[in-house]
Amino acid sequence: MDIGIGRVALVTGGARGIGRAVAMKLAAPDTAIVFTHVNPSSPGAAETLALLKDRTGAAEAQCWAAEDSVAAQRHIEDIVSRYGRLDVLVNNAGLTRDNLSVRLSDEDWRAVLEANLFGAFACSRPAAKVMMKQRRGRIINLSSVVAFSGNPGQANYCASKAGLVGLTKSMALELASRGVTVNAVAPGFIATDMTSKLDEKLRESFVGRIPAGRFGSPEDVAEVVAFLAGDGAAYVTGQTIHVNGGLYL
Repeated sequence: MDIGIGRVALVTGGARGIGRAVAMKLAAPDTAIVFTHVNPSSPGAAETLALLKDRTGAAEAQCWAAEDSVAAQRHIEDIVSRYGRLDVLVNNAGLTRDNLSVRLSDEDWRAVLEANLFGAFACSRPAAKVMMKQRRGRIINLSSVVAFSGNPGQANYCASKAGLVGLTKSMALELASRGVTVNAVAPGFIATDMTSKLDEKLRESFVGRIPAGRFGSPEDVAEVVAFLAGDGAAYVTGQTIHVNGGLYL
């Protein structure tokens, strides 16, 4: 284990958006941040790595898909072999393939469930084994407001994010006695690359539905993730914390 590294965090999908904000928020001089991405040609991973360089004890970008269970197992074992521990897992990686249910293909249904739901499980399974031995750990799953409200054209995405809530509760019950907490965060409309592409009128209509009067920022979500990852949340497990400006109560 590197001298001076007292905490190790793995953030899936950390090249941009919420994942990047989470990695930045968890960064500290005594912390190693490892984040994943799936596009080796995208500049996002290099940008995140550069931002982390002077803010954390160690930083790594790894290119692999969360839903690749063999890769997840291998890379988590490698992280533990080099740093001696894994303290925080943030399951953030995911994708969307939107369409009305009657037009949704088998391929798009399976791809979204694989990435968003199975990917979280594939990473949580080996991480949980490590954390159980340590008798300490934090697993945090990124769900969504639409897991609770539904959303036309996103049956696959909504199902995957709702599934994460069930996974969170079940694993929380299984791991609580070993000092491992498992929680979920459900963002609402967040200002990311995805929402920046919305038509201005559509964007204004969404903002009009939010009591807080604005889209959230990735940092708003990262603050809650950081709380759940910290010592102050040791007695919080199996919960879903909504970060949506009052959009869903």
